[in-house]
Amino acid sequence: MPEPIIVLDGLQKSYRDTRAVDGVSLAIAPGEIFGFLGANGAGKTTTIRMLCGLVKPSGGSARIAGRDVWRERYEVRTKFGYVAQKFSLYPDLTVVENLRFFGGAYRVPRARLEARIEKLLGEMDLAAKRDALAGALSGGMKQLLALACALIHEPVLLFLDEPTSGLDPVHRQQIWDLLYHLAHDGTTVFVTTHYMDEAERCTSVGFLHSGRLLARETPRRLKQSFKVPVLDMHVEPVMPALVQLRAAPGVLGVSLRSGHGRVYAADPRKLVAEWQERWPFPGLTWHGHTWAEPDMEDVFKAYSQGYHEILAEAAP
Repeated sequence: MPEPIIVLDGLQKSYRDTRAVDGVSLAIAPGEIFGFLGANGAGKTTTIRMLCGLVKPSGGSARIAGRDVWRERYEVRTKFGYVAQKFSLYPDLTVVENLRFFGGAYRVPRARLEARIEKLLGEMDLAAKRDALAGALSGGMKQLLALACALIHEPVLLFLDEPTSGLDPVHRQQIWDLLYHLAHDGTTVFVTTHYMDEAERCTSVGFLHSGRLLARETPRRLKQSFKVPVLDMHVEPVMPALVQLRAAPGVLGVSLRSGHGRVYAADPRKLVAEWQERWPFPGLTWHGHTWAEPDMEDVFKAYSQGYHEILAEAAP
């Protein structure tokens, strides 16, 4: 087994009385696409900032490629590339000038740099835009340029903070095709995303909630962790139904899916039986119900809203 690229052991970060990251431990292998999931404020950004050597941990340890992320942070920074959610390159420089600047910053040898630039221009579909100002590019092209700049020094690890946020489906797919190619070649990808269809594409995902790592598994196994089916209620009018169903006894949560109310409950079959015997919502019309297999959006909702344990422990 190859040595992990990232190893976290009880990693902690506190700000006065607030524990932003609370004892996170995990290991990520080379070539893995790891999805780091959690609601806003869960501690994802703080964790990444510690891994990047920008914030000193309050406790525990973290290592990248065998080096301590804080004590050896200057050496560690040569091992990874980072792509921010918002465009963070130089808008007044051309595509090639941005690549040369970052190549110089990462001390890529001059003899190697031009070959790297040409290779990345081809892989990122940026060759026709090589002399265009970065600030004039479309959103998708800007993100491809940011990815190229992060890869200029051939890092073993790539951090991406919501890399496809706001992009159209074509550019989203293009970026994920590139990530698959990188992972196949051995680059480890550490990605945060709020798109659950993208979480499905990761080799494994970790859920962070209030600074604690609640789960780390493959998407398939996380979906299988639901011990009860998901209930889709076909009720009209649907928007008032969401409000009333959410307040019903025994209901943990409700979301809108394809025009229906998706109900999360520890014992959904009991709920259906009770409602068939006596429908408690006189202003709503019940047209029927179906049972659905949980997807990653259901998993995310359960973990981010704190009822995953009830669902996992409920009897089928």
